[in-house]
Amino acid sequence: MALAASSRHPAAASPARGKPIERFSSAEEAWFWTMAALKARRDGARYTANRGGVERPCEPDDVVKCLDTLYRRRRIDLEHARVLRHWGDRQMAPSLVRRFERSDWRLWREAMDRLDWLLRVKGIVA
Repeated sequence: MALAASSRHPAAASPARGKPIERFSSAEEAWFWTMAALKARRDGARYTANRGGVERPCEPDDVVKCLDTLYRRRRIDLEHARVLRHWGDRQMAPSLVRRFERSDWRLWREAMDRLDWLLRVKGIVA
C-alpha cells in the first residue's frame, strides 16, 4: 500500500525512516540504479537499495520482476535482455551515432519504451 501512496506523492516521507520518497524520472534512470544496486549486492554490500538521502519507491528486484513480466508476456526477448545487461553494467545507453552500437540502440529503445510503461503503472517511474 505504501507504493500506491508514493505514486501519488513522489516527495512524501517514508513512514519507516522519514526520508523523502522519490520516484525515478525515467525507465533508464531506474534501470541504471537497479544495475548499480545489483552490482553492489554481488560485490558484498548488505543493503543496496534506499541507502542514502533519498528513499526509492522500490527494491532493485522489483525492476527486475517488471523486466521478467515483459519477457514472459513476449514483449521483449533475450536479445533485449542481453543489451540491457551489457549497457546497464556500463551505466550508459548505446549511441545511435556510433555505427557498431546502432543495433543495440534499437533494442535498448524498444526495451526501455516497454519497461517505462510498466514502471509507470507500478508507480516506480513518475
